[in-house]
Amino acid sequence: MKKNICFIAILGMLLCNIACHQPERVINVGQEQVSEVIEYMTNLMVDDNTNPPLAARFFAYASLAGYEVVSQNNPSFKSMHGILNGYPLIKKPVGAVFNENVAALLAMIGVAKKMQPSGARFDSLERSLLSYFKSNGIKKKTLEGSLQYAESIAGSILAYAEEDGYRRLSNFPRYSPKPGKGFWFPTPPAYMDALEPYFNRVRTFYLDSSSLFIPPPPTPFSENKDTDFFKVMNEVYVQSKSTDPLHAEIASFWDCNPFAVVDKGHLQFGIKKISPGAHWMGIAGIAIGRQFLSFDSAMQAYTVLSTTLTDAFISCWDEKYRSDRIRPETVIRRYIDKSWEPLLQTPPFPEYPSGHSVVSTAAAVVLSRYFGENFAYTDTVERAFGLKDRHFTSFRQAAAEASISRLYGGIHFMDAITEGQVVGEAVGEYAIGKFFIEE
Repeated sequence: MKKNICFIAILGMLLCNIACHQPERVINVGQEQVSEVIEYMTNLMVDDNTNPPLAARFFAYASLAGYEVVSQNNPSFKSMHGILNGYPLIKKPVGAVFNENVAALLAMIGVAKKMQPSGARFDSLERSLLSYFKSNGIKKKTLEGSLQYAESIAGSILAYAEEDGYRRLSNFPRYSPKPGKGFWFPTPPAYMDALEPYFNRVRTFYLDSSSLFIPPPPTPFSENKDTDFFKVMNEVYVQSKSTDPLHAEIASFWDCNPFAVVDKGHLQFGIKKISPGAHWMGIAGIAIGRQFLSFDSAMQAYTVLSTTLTDAFISCWDEKYRSDRIRPETVIRRYIDKSWEPLLQTPPFPEYPSGHSVVSTAAAVVLSRYFGENFAYTDTVERAFGLKDRHFTSFRQAAAEASISRLYGGIHFMDAITEGQVVGEAVGEYAIGKFFIEE
């Protein structure tokens, strides 16, 4: 009897020993999970009414955290050290057992959790992912090591973000509209203060400075009806009278205004929407899914796009508060039709150049570099906001439509659109030139 007990005990120990040394089952941690984190970030930005420049900044640093893990573990993907302005040489943590893709996702979440106002809500996503990984065979020790690795990388990226100057912007004086008839002034219905007037002081990622690509001055303001300014103003007014339903559909599709306010007598409430950058991150997700990119390639594409978007906003905002041009809504009411309202609600910052034109064109340059100049796709990003899908034959076609939507919506003059496209092209080409310089 004792021999049997002893034999059973020894057999149990052997079986346990074998089980404990079984190789860890590898599950597919793919680009779908990267896109899930980006989508979660987007949803929180909508809830927080995150402004467009700041949204791009959030995307950039979270993506950088994930990409840093990728670059440390896959020699085919180079580090951002030496490419991005001030980007540190981040040492890879040693000693921990980890899954690099899991660590990359957790690093993204770690940064977003600290930077976004509602970041604490990422706890539920983190728990959900960890539960999924555990139930699919990744060992507890590996998950713990991945989390430790992620926390180390996230800490380094957050320190890098801390040095970009954004936090110091709150120390600058409150922006006051300039005296004079041709300068920007708050618009109805909420007459909101100027948005991010000092954003050009934020450290750029690729550009040497925020003023690297300064567009020519906008068409000079004039009260004379025989001037070019009255021509561009009247163009907006005439376009607003168009009954073409396609123009209205295009304007609504690309609205991307997180600040829309509905005024109902004594009641005002906001309509939550995504930002232009979030829309383009969503388009990137569509392309990444269509092309079945690897986890590492998806992480790189999101990172290059989001850092370029941030530089595009910095460059655009640099000119917006330099020229400080008045919005169509203000001058058309003053000189043409006092009861006139644009189709879209005017966002709270100066008019020139068109932000969507700059950002969309820059995004199209980056995505065309990854997926080709003739990548056809259906844009489903705005479904959540009750808008119909739109089909495009290329990213550039989409960017051109996003740009002209600002004229259809009555919130931009035409020169702001065309010059914005020039700036966006320059920013996009500069960014991919810096990133792909060794290829």
